Amino acid sequence: MIEPGFLRLLVCPSTRESLREATAAELAAVNAAIQQGTARNRGGAAVTEAVSGGLVTASGAVLYPIQDGIPILLSGEAIPLRAAP
Repeated sequence: MIEPGFLRLLVCPSTRESLREATAAELAAVNAAIQQGTARNRGGAAVTEAVSGGLVTASGAVLYPIQDGIPILLSGEAIPLRAAP
């Protein structure tokens, strides 16, 4: 869990949208895609390790994984949650 004061300071590096913690349903969906071998990050690399936490943009478009308690706020590491319009 990210401390609320710190979370308010974080934004998406690409869109500057605010971020929120991923819901259990969002994490389950990402992990199901990882298990099926269909999850790719914005950089095009396959995501192979399960995600235990993440930050989601206000629009719900992408999830930034949290690894060892550290949000990975690199655009290329973001995992799309829905198809781009």
